[in-house]
Amino acid sequence: MNFSGKYQVQSQENFEVFMKAIGVPDEIIEKGKDARRVSEIVQNGKHFKLTLNTGTKLLVNEFTLGEECELETLTGEKVKTVVEMEGDNKLVTHIKGIKSVTELNGDTITNTMTLGDITFKRISKRI
Repeated sequence: MNFSGKYQVQSQENFEVFMKAIGVPDEIIEKGKDARRVSEIVQNGKHFKLTLNTGTKLLVNEFTLGEECELETLTGEKVKTVVEMEGDNKLVTHIKGIKSVTELNGDTITNTMTLGDITFKRISKRI
């Protein structure tokens, strides 16, 4: 399944609680909590390029499945990790105690990030 496309946020659950838990400043959280941001994914085989407008900056991360990469987090920190594919529609990685799962079903992408007992869920639709 190819993830390529532009996606607009439709809904978010536990955004503020999760962002506070990972150390995002309050003013950034306030700007992002109701935003209908658009992200773009370009997939070329096992190589991915993700572009996300966070509301305050453009976050661009690139990785190749199964290979160590350096990703910039929502707090601006650069962290080494490996992104794996589960099945043919799920990207999974672990960054600083956070498990991130991005699942594509048709034209809907669901991103779930879990830190301890806090789970943040964002649903986006292809536009």
